Amino acid sequence: MRSLHLAVVVVVALLASRLAAQSPSEIRVDLGHEPPVLFLRVEGALGPPTARFVAEGIHEAQRLRAAALVLELDTPGGLDASMREMIGDILASPVPVVVWVSPRGARAASAGTFLVYASHVAAMAPATNLGAATPVAFSGASSQGQKPDAAGREARDPSLHKAESDAAATIRGLAELRGRDPVFAEAAVREAASLSSSEALERGVIDIVAADRTALLQALDGRTVHVAGDVGARVDTAITIDVDHAPIIDVQPRWQTRVLSVLANPNVAYLLLIFGFYGILFELSSPGSVLPGVAGAISLLLGLFALQLLPVSYAGVALVALGFALMIAESFAPSFGALGVGGLVSLVVGSLLLVDVQAPAVAISRPLIAGVAFLSAGFVLGVLRLALRARHRPVVSGREQMIGSVAVATSSFDDRGAVAVHGEVWDAASSGPLQQGQAADVVDVEGLLLRVRPRPQTVDDAAMKLPDTETRQRRGAP
Repeated sequence: MRSLHLAVVVVVALLASRLAAQSPSEIRVDLGHEPPVLFLRVEGALGPPTARFVAEGIHEAQRLRAAALVLELDTPGGLDASMREMIGDILASPVPVVVWVSPRGARAASAGTFLVYASHVAAMAPATNLGAATPVAFSGASSQGQKPDAAGREARDPSLHKAESDAAATIRGLAELRGRDPVFAEAAVREAASLSSSEALERGVIDIVAADRTALLQALDGRTVHVAGDVGARVDTAITIDVDHAPIIDVQPRWQTRVLSVLANPNVAYLLLIFGFYGILFELSSPGSVLPGVAGAISLLLGLFALQLLPVSYAGVALVALGFALMIAESFAPSFGALGVGGLVSLVVGSLLLVDVQAPAVAISRPLIAGVAFLSAGFVLGVLRLALRARHRPVVSGREQMIGSVAVATSSFDDRGAVAVHGEVWDAASSGPLQQGQAADVVDVEGLLLRVRPRPQTVDDAAMKLPDTETRQRRGAP
């Protein structure tokens, strides 16, 4: 049965990988003779699933020869690698890409600001904002709030300074390419500056302020932009956007991308990892239950797959694994809390270090870590309680269990003979004469010899306690 379950898991994993490798599903609509305008909704933290969705949208827009591709953006930021992947796709797109910060109240913070600068046309809805693109260090510190050194200058983390300079150079290059304000671009990176939609339009950071799709399309119509030419072309191609009568298509992510979006959530990845470890722990504690082991193995594999989508710290993963290993060891070899407490501390520290970037968009929720720590502490306390209960439970086997038991003499003897105890016949050395059927207390065990002390009274029905063969002989049975 276990082999069958394992085979099913492998087949399902192979089918999932096969489906994930298939080409994007085609949009089948009656477009008439007018090139369409594609709208993609991009919200939440930017990660690998978002980059994949944008790449698929650009590919679909190119296949349909769309007049424009609009990214409706609302993001607090995200991963640097995914942001740069999306920027590369936008810069290489032969279809005009419009980044529209929408709806009202949305923002294009951090990595979102880079996407706005990379777009062919930048637009924002009223009551939106962009900026605050300062890189976040792995330790969670930023360039803001650094303490001055002895000379009064701002002390800066060298790795953070390198990341900040690289980000500033990147956004400056995008500003020069698109003809947008480079001063604010650098201030957004180095000083975490932000602008509202009206301020961004006034300073030349964006091109359009549009409250809805109709206003956006009216402002886009007739605008000339430069897009990437054919493969191998050294110069961009100037095209005029014509969306006067263009049909609108809302592009939805494929189910594979949606699954990846869920798995790329650091809280979901963390929970899958925890459920996987606990499922395997319960299977080891109760062999043969099967279901916890199968569910735990699947959750663990999904959790590990999700972690490879995130900037994880290998030290954090190792500490989490060590924590569970110590708790498993506590359940099998109770150390009265030493292994369990050590495992709990390792789990909590590893959980805090699991995600390498401490940006809010990709950080594991602290209340979630606290909840897991609380449940793990309950598990450790439960193991300790069972260990203490077992420690005070009377012995039911071995030498200790024999001492104090009542034996019955199988025949009369003065010094050495045989007694029956717990359904077995033992050689015995008595401190006084014993009559057949007389009871005696076991006072010591020396190898296969019992030392007994006669009791003054005779046990009723003592013959019933003798081995079956001897009982039958006493009754005259053959």
